[in-house]
Amino acid sequence: MRGVLFDGKQVRVVDDLEVREPGPGEVRVAVSAAGLCHSDLSVVDGTIPFPVPVVLGHEGAGVVEAVGAGVSHVRPGDHVALSTLANCGTCADCDRGRPTMCRRAIGRPGRPFLRGGEPVYQFASTSVFAERTVVRAVQAVRVPKDVPLPSAALIGCGVLTGVGAVLNRARVERGDSVLVIGVGGIGLNVVQGARIAGALRIVAVDANPAKEEAARRFGATDFLTSTDAVKDLLPTGVDHAFECVGRVELIRQAVDLLDRHGQAILLGVPPAAAEASFRVSSLYLDKSVLGCRYGSSRPQHDIALYADLYREGHLLLDELVTRTYPIDDFEKAAADAEAGRVARGVLTLSTTRP
Repeated sequence: MRGVLFDGKQVRVVDDLEVREPGPGEVRVAVSAAGLCHSDLSVVDGTIPFPVPVVLGHEGAGVVEAVGAGVSHVRPGDHVALSTLANCGTCADCDRGRPTMCRRAIGRPGRPFLRGGEPVYQFASTSVFAERTVVRAVQAVRVPKDVPLPSAALIGCGVLTGVGAVLNRARVERGDSVLVIGVGGIGLNVVQGARIAGALRIVAVDANPAKEEAARRFGATDFLTSTDAVKDLLPTGVDHAFECVGRVELIRQAVDLLDRHGQAILLGVPPAAAEASFRVSSLYLDKSVLGCRYGSSRPQHDIALYADLYREGHLLLDELVTRTYPIDDFEKAAADAEAGRVARGVLTLSTTRP
């Protein structure tokens, strides 16, 4: 079968991958669509260290082909969106409803693929840039069949991360003010999460003026190409500032632009060793800096909720899919993502090959 493989030096579309059968508590999925997220490209450029060779992709949806022993919540033929969160379900953090903090779900890459008889790593416990993948059952969330799979694919990363950061981590309240720095795929979902939460003022900032139309469509009340003018709009600062780019100087700006009792929520991914600085005294008026992993989400609950919000017209998914590409056009999709020409490019996969 075909897949996008990174061997540590180059990315290639290969056609000789194999994937094993699902074991107990696992599901094999025929992948139909997969969003190209900057985290995939961060593996290639070294921002996210990861063992190789690895099949990329972590934002996908498809159709269940087979289930292992003990799996009852999905069955062959079901449409599913995939979560990257392979949490155990039994540790103290899972029991407290904090699956993103499960230590068994962090830093334990599996190798369910073979190429030429040699094992190949799985990225983010999913590897959806392949025609088939095997995931833990907890990662497969059934979605209604009237939700298009290219749109459903985006729930599993961009929507969970962006909308979840607003609703679960920051807990934005009706009437709050929100600043979103960077309106790519994650930032747009922060914007619409703030709209869903009832934020009164949603200021989107991006250096690319071409992103204004999309930002306003998703719910931004204001658009700026620099944070310099934020205080002109909100002189006392904002209640919540989301940094969605991953640059330390923007983290500093997010902190500096907070109002009293404000929160800066960090969603962008800078290099692993990056350090940010800010004035400690700037936090004394009950301000805070919050990290946020995967939208502090509970995927089995949240993916189903977001699918329902989409069906009711509250959550925009189709509008996130700027362009679709066959898997063989991965290089074109990656170039468009790097250049900021798409909110989300989606790879479409054929599952007709063995």
